[in-house]
Amino acid sequence: MPDLITAALALPGLWWLLGAIVMAGLVRGFTGFGSAMIIMPVASSVLGPFAALAFLTVVEFWGPLPNLRAAWRTGDAREVALLLGGAALTLPLGLWSLSQLEPAVFGWAVSVVVLVLLVLVMSGWRYSGRLSRPSVLGVGGVGGFLGGLVGVPGPPVIMLYMASALPIAAIRANFLLYLLGIDLLMIAVFIVTDLLDPLAVTVGLICVPVYMCANLLGAWLFDPSAERLFRSLAYIVIALSAIVGLPVWS
Repeated sequence: MPDLITAALALPGLWWLLGAIVMAGLVRGFTGFGSAMIIMPVASSVLGPFAALAFLTVVEFWGPLPNLRAAWRTGDAREVALLLGGAALTLPLGLWSLSQLEPAVFGWAVSVVVLVLLVLVMSGWRYSGRLSRPSVLGVGGVGGFLGGLVGVPGPPVIMLYMASALPIAAIRANFLLYLLGIDLLMIAVFIVTDLLDPLAVTVGLICVPVYMCANLLGAWLFDPSAERLFRSLAYIVIALSAIVGLPVWS
């Protein structure tokens, strides 16, 4: 264990990861989503594909826990369960698809997918159908596949809910519950398939206190009246993260 901690602290790019963790925690605590879109491009440039996913899962699991009780009261647990049911069906397929990618291709895929999804979210594109059970299940399936492939399960659900009439606090709570459920699914699959990279897990545990503090600060800053400004800043941070994570800088 001491050797793992020493190796984790000596990891090239650790300070980039910590910077991404701080920004991701602030965004996640305020909006309830967006952290994976900030973390994954940077993590993919520092760690290997499965190691980056393991790192993300370890950090994301602990970070939002201080806000879980409030999210459980405000969110819709039944609807979140439908989303997670769809994700459970497709997450293994996404992980299998990831196993077919070369590490360099993975780095490009993460940044490109994040940028495309960001453009879709910023453009105002929204799901226009009725929020029926099959549609919620299907969107969860898309999120699960993207979560397994490039570690970003949130944007499809973002685009689903932004078309709804739910108040922003309820949307934020559902995001938090859904993403926590994705982390639990990911941990279960990683344990069953023995994909948890010890170094990535150690680096993730080192970053957890920083991420939790940033989450708490983001939640404390949450103000529905400032949503537009904060969302704009989050978009800028996500875009910068995706650009910094492009393999062309390696």
